[in-house]
Amino acid sequence: MNRGEEDKDGERTEEEEFSTGPLSVLTMSVRNNTQVLINCRNNRKLLGRVKAFDRHCNMVLENVKEMWTEVPKTGRGKKRAKPVNKDRFISKMFLRGDSVIIVLRNPK
Repeated sequence: MNRGEEDKDGERTEEEEFSTGPLSVLTMSVRNNTQVLINCRNNRKLLGRVKAFDRHCNMVLENVKEMWTEVPKTGRGKKRAKPVNKDRFISKMFLRGDSVIIVLRNPK
């Protein structure tokens, strides 16, 4: 089947969808071993390399830097504490697709 052709049900193949559709961002990251920035529903951001993914945006990621902001608790009568940026390194992780909001390629 050539590019642009449809199968007998009138749908494009999964391989073609992954190479031209929205999931092409993940396909290119896997092929080129480039980093992606992922915003998650828990207000955390993940910067890492995609090793594998599926149509649900489940992903296996490597060399991930997880980043988030925390507001420290303060005692009574104290001023509001300033938010603190935090991060941690995760060498390998599985990310479930339903927690993904947006995936950005090659953040600089």
